[in-house]
This record gives sequence, C-alpha cells and structure tokens, in this order.
Amino acid sequence: MLATDQILALSPDDSSAKAAKGLLAPAKWPMLGHDEVAIWGECQGSGSKPYQVIIEVSGPSFKCSCPSRKFPCKHGLALYLLLAQKESAFTANTQPQWVNEWLAARQERAEKKAEKAAQTETKPADPEAAAKREAKRLDRMINGAQDLERWMADLVKHGLADLPAKPVTFWRDAAARLVDAQASGLAAGVRQLESAVSSGEGWQQRTLLSMGRLQLLTEAMQRMDALPERLQHDVRSSAGWAMDKEEVLAANDRVADAWLVLGISHDENEKLWERRVWLRGSASGRNALLLDFSHGGRRFDQVFVPGTVVKATLCFFPSASPLRALWVDEPQGAQRAQSYAEDAESNEIPLRTSSVNSNWDTALETIAEALAGQPWFQRLPLMLSHAIPVFRDLRWYLRDAEGREVQMRMSMDDGWQLCALCGGHPLSIFGEWLGERLRPLSAWHGESTQPCWTEVTSLA
Repeated sequence: MLATDQILALSPDDSSAKAAKGLLAPAKWPMLGHDEVAIWGECQGSGSKPYQVIIEVSGPSFKCSCPSRKFPCKHGLALYLLLAQKESAFTANTQPQWVNEWLAARQERAEKKAEKAAQTETKPADPEAAAKREAKRLDRMINGAQDLERWMADLVKHGLADLPAKPVTFWRDAAARLVDAQASGLAAGVRQLESAVSSGEGWQQRTLLSMGRLQLLTEAMQRMDALPERLQHDVRSSAGWAMDKEEVLAANDRVADAWLVLGISHDENEKLWERRVWLRGSASGRNALLLDFSHGGRRFDQVFVPGTVVKATLCFFPSASPLRALWVDEPQGAQRAQSYAEDAESNEIPLRTSSVNSNWDTALETIAEALAGQPWFQRLPLMLSHAIPVFRDLRWYLRDAEGREVQMRMSMDDGWQLCALCGGHPLSIFGEWLGERLRPLSAWHGESTQPCWTEVTSLA
C-alpha cells in the first residue's frame, strides 16, 4: 500500500489533492471495502445517488462514476487516502457486483489485447514489400535532411545576427517541409533552433550548438550504411522514425529486475501530454526511460510513484547508449522501496545510491560518456549527492560539495519548497540533464528510500 505523500503524488493537480483531503471523513462514505485486488467505496455527492469509486491495487488503476475529466479524480484520491489513514473504516471484504463487473471487464480487455497482439505476431509478413516501403521513406527523409543542410548553410552564409528578427512563419515553414518529408525529429530540431534564437543572453552559442547537432544528424543520415547498426537506429529515431513494439522486442535486449522509480516528468504541447518515467534496476544497475503520450489530459494506463519499486522485464530500444525501454510483460504491483527491502531481507536499497555523483565533475563525465555514444540525447538522467539549492539573481542553482553551481530549470514554487525542505543541509537531487541546466524531479534525504520532494509544476 502506498503512503499518503505517494498517493498525493498521483494527483493531476493541486486542486484535486486539496479537494480529496476534504473527503476524508468516513461519514461521507456509506460503503468502504477492500481486499488484495481492489479498493472500493461509495461517496455521497450532491446528488441522491452516491458515486461509485474503485481502485485496482496492482496499477493502481482508478474508476469513478462522477463526471470529472481529471484522472484520478478527487474521489479516487480520497478513497486511497482513507485506506492509508483509516483502514479500520473499511469493513466490507466482499466485492459488490459493480466492482466485480468492472474488474472482469478490465481482465477481458487485457486478454483481447494480448490475443490481438499474438495474432499480429503470427500474421505472415511480406518482407519484400516492407523493405520497399522502408527504402522509400528513408529516401524521403534523406532528401529532407539535404534540404535542411542547405537551409542551415544559407543561414550561416548570411550571418546569425538577423535571426532574432525572423518572423514565426520563417521557422514554421522550414519545420513543415520536414514534416512533409516524414522527418519529424528534424522538424523538432528546427523548432528547438527557433527557441535557441529567442532564448536571450548567450543565444548565439546555443543557436550554433543546435545547428551543430542538426548538421551532425543530417550528415549521419546521408552515410547511414557506414555506421554501426545500433547507431543507425539512433540516427533514424532522432530523425523521427519511430520503432514499433515488435521491432524493439526483436532486438531482445531484455532485463528482468526490480526497478526503482526515481522521478517522473510531464510536459504538454498543444494538448499532447508527454510523460517520462525514470527507473533504475536493483540488480542490473541500468537506467531506463519509459515514454508515454496522452492527448487531451494526463491519462496514462500505468501509474508510477517515485520511491516505489516495480518488478518487471523491460526491453530496451536498440541504441549505442540504450536508455528508452518498454514493458515486455505487465509489471507487478508497486511496493514502497522500504517494503521491498524488508521483503528481500536487505538492509539497503542499492538502486539509488549506486549511481550518485558527489560533484559536478563526476556527474558531467557520466553525461559526456553517454553523449559520446549517442550525441542526440535531448535529456539524460542525473543524480547529484550533497546538493544544496541556491537562489540568486532570480534563478535557481544547485551547489555541489565543492561549492560549484549549475543552473536549474524549475518553477519558483517548486524551488522555494525544495529550499525549505533542504534547510541548508545537503540532499541527493535526481533530475533530467537538459544540456546546460538540470530539471530536478525528486530529492532524497541521506540514505532514505523515499523522496522528500517531487516536482509539482509541469514545465512546457
């Protein structure tokens, strides 16, 4: 069972968490029950009929009959909080019919999905036709890369000084041409180039860095056959060619482990939510990234909470520096890291401490090593121990044990909350390295297995 702070971390926003806390009186719940599979309850709302709320423990996955579009809603959060704080109020241990029907429907959908996947795997493929489609698309992408190369050469030829004055359409048109060439990764690179140009002081250096990364990618695309196979996968994916699940599984880089959830980040762009879940394996010591997307809201099938451990087999995408992964099988229910350690009869959790850097030199050496293998990473996982947040010149910095500082990318509210929890004493900070700055996602006291802080404000 999750702790109160971990349950609140599931909230889609602060208002939902606040509303859930207002529903913690058992008197508002005519029925409360739970077993090893589910938690259920009826919450009396403004209408005559109470809302029916269900939580499948293994996810956790939430279901509520209320009209809210938030996921989980305040009723689901409140039900879970009640179990964590007032378990004695849960007197029912036999599932009502409406709970049983929902769980059965979920099981049926999962079985149909597995059956459909199995049928897809056994369906005979036409390798010749697939090879022709692949070659045709690759040619289109390479042509787009060559056009981009010429476009950037013209920018350099005429100088960069006038770029900040370029209209928005200048960048949008260039990106649109690359989308037409099915090179969405290159199009994203052009949009990042626009952001670099408008990034304020020091924009010239950031612009040249972005152009250099794009130039390296366009050159790699044009000499793909000369590259190692795993680097070819990196080039294609960086240019915008997404691998499907079957291709990833065929690569067979599988790791069965107990994975600690180190941090979670959410970003939204034109109603498309991107969620990144950062994991570290107990036995393997490998970092892993789970990447999910949801349109219209932060609704994802699997729920993750920093500080919990999930047992599962991951399959890594082929890469010169493998990082992104997907589930091979459904992960087992999450445990708090401390509970996992006790069940495993272990006195420590090697998951987090095995990859902690004591200063910025060692941290950035790790980043440099990863970039040497795959130079188009947009973000990389990084944990720094003995770190103290510092606010100066309206910016947040992270100071290491030797007094050196690197700027952080975070909201003011998150920064002050982290600073208050720190109290001038060092923490271990985990986050995403973005090239020049660290985006902190979680903070940990000493050898604690539970984070004392997680990012609240999603940044675009």
